[in-house]
This record gives sequence, structure tokens and C-alpha cells, in this order.
Amino acid sequence: QVQLVESGGGLVQAGGSLRLSCAASGRTLSNYVMGWFRQAPGKVRDFVAYISLTGVSTYYADSVKGRFTISRDNAKKTLYLQMNSLKPEDTAVYYCAATRVFTTKVDEYDYWGQGTQVTVSS
Repeated sequence: QVQLVESGGGLVQAGGSLRLSCAASGRTLSNYVMGWFRQAPGKVRDFVAYISLTGVSTYYADSVKGRFTISRDNAKKTLYLQMNSLKPEDTAVYYCAATRVFTTKVDEYDYWGQGTQVTVSS
């Protein structure tokens, strides 16, 4: 059992940056692969990135590769997403999630946060 809470969302103009955080409680964060997903109004929830238990391996969706960086601090039980060169199409609610396997699929993640809104203006 783990609880996740996202923060750091906001309004930025195109080309700007934001850093999202996901604070975990309950079981130790090092027991889980962690992922970031996003969902725009009326659309499905899409994979953004995941990171291995110790942070040695990462994987990104093509749409964010080279612009976003996922990282984790297991001692602080916190997951991060650094977002640079933001585009209007990045506008969505961003969610962090936890799983015990390497996967990009929404339905294979076991725990979810409530989400944080990111809005990018043109």
C-alpha cells in the first residue's frame, strides 16, 4: 500500500519549464517502479515516462523524449519530472503512479496520485 500526492503544476508559456514532484507515503518507494502519465480533457490517459527502482533505467514516450527528465529520491520518497521546452500540446493533468513491473500501460499500475494541472500557453 502506498499513497501518492503530486505537486508543482501551474501555468507557463511555451518554451518554459516546470518541475513536478510526487511525494509517497506508506511502503518504501524503492519497492516500486514509478511512472508519470498525463490526461487532457476528453482524452485517454497517456504514458509519459517511467524509472526503475534505483533510478538506473528510464524510458520516455517519443512525444517528450529530449525535453522531459524523470528522476527519484528514494530516501525522500519523492519522484520528479523536470519538463523543459514545454509546448501547448503538453497541457494536461499529470499523474504519478507506482507498479512492481516495467510497463507503459495505465492498467498495469497499482497506485495513483490525484494529479496536478499543467497548462502551457502559446
